Amino acid sequence: MFQGCYMGSQKHTADLDIVLKRAWEQGVQKIIITAGSLKDVDDALQLSARDERLFVTVGTHPTRCDEFLPDPEGYYYQLRSKIEANRGKVKAIGECGLDYDRLQYCGQETQKIYFEKQLSLAAEFRLPLFLHMRNAAADFMTILGRNRDKLKECGGGVVHSFTGTLEEAHSILAFGGIYIGINGCSLKTEQNAEVVRQLPNDRIMLETDCPWCEIRPSHAGHQHVSTKFPTVKKKKWTADSRVDGRNEPCQIIQVLEALAGLKQEPKEKLAEALYQNTEDLFFKKDYDDK
Repeated sequence: MFQGCYMGSQKHTADLDIVLKRAWEQGVQKIIITAGSLKDVDDALQLSARDERLFVTVGTHPTRCDEFLPDPEGYYYQLRSKIEANRGKVKAIGECGLDYDRLQYCGQETQKIYFEKQLSLAAEFRLPLFLHMRNAAADFMTILGRNRDKLKECGGGVVHSFTGTLEEAHSILAFGGIYIGINGCSLKTEQNAEVVRQLPNDRIMLETDCPWCEIRPSHAGHQHVSTKFPTVKKKKWTADSRVDGRNEPCQIIQVLEALAGLKQEPKEKLAEALYQNTEDLFFKKDYDDK
C-alpha cells in the first residue's frame, strides 16, 4: 500500500518516504517492520537499510507456516541465517503464534509445530518474541507453558494486536516478561476497551500494525482521539494527506490518546512509561552493549 498499489491496482505514486517523514515529524523515534515469512524478511531488511531508525522482525506468521513444509529444516536454517547476518537490524522473532480464525490458510497442527519451532530461534539468539494470538488462547498458553525456559532465555515478548478477554490477558501476563500490544483493533468494541483499561501500564505497548488496524470512527476508543490528519481517497492522493483506510506510523499518537482517555491519565506521562516498555524489550541490549 505504501507503494501506491491496492489489490494489484496502482492508485497513486509510491509514498513510503513521505509516510516515514510524517512519522518522524509526529515524534516517532523508531519503527520495527514486521516480517510474516522468509520473503518478507528480505523486503523488510532492504527497507530498514534506508534509515538507522528502522528495524525488523524475522519469523513466519501462523497463517503462512505451510511454507515450512517442503523443507522444514532448510526453511528454518534460512530464517536463522537472516538473523545471524543482520544482528544489528533484527530486534525480534516473529510474527509467530497461532491464528485459528483463518485456518483456511494453514491448519492447526502445522501452526502449532512451527510456532513452537520458532521459539528455539528466540532462545538461541536471545531475541524477544513478536507474538500473534487469534481465537487460540488455550493452545497458545500450552505451548508457551512448556517452553518457559525458552521464554526466559529470549527475554519475553509482546502479544501484539490483542483482542482477547481480560482472563486471557492475565494468563499471558502471568508468564512474566510478556507485554500486551494495543492498536486500533484492540479498541474496537466497548468490551475491548474495558479490557485495555484494566491492563497495567508496565505491561502495555502501543503499536499501529499499519497499514491495518487504524482506530475508525465506529470504534469505542475513537471518542478519545484528538489528533486528526487530513485524509483523502486513494485516487485523490496528495503528499500532504493520509489515504483513507490506510493506517500509518504517525497514527500511533491516536492509540496513545485513546488509551489515555480510557484510563483517564495524562497522555504525556503515559507515553513515557509505554515508550520505556518498548525500549526495555526490544532495545535494552543496544544500551547494555555500549
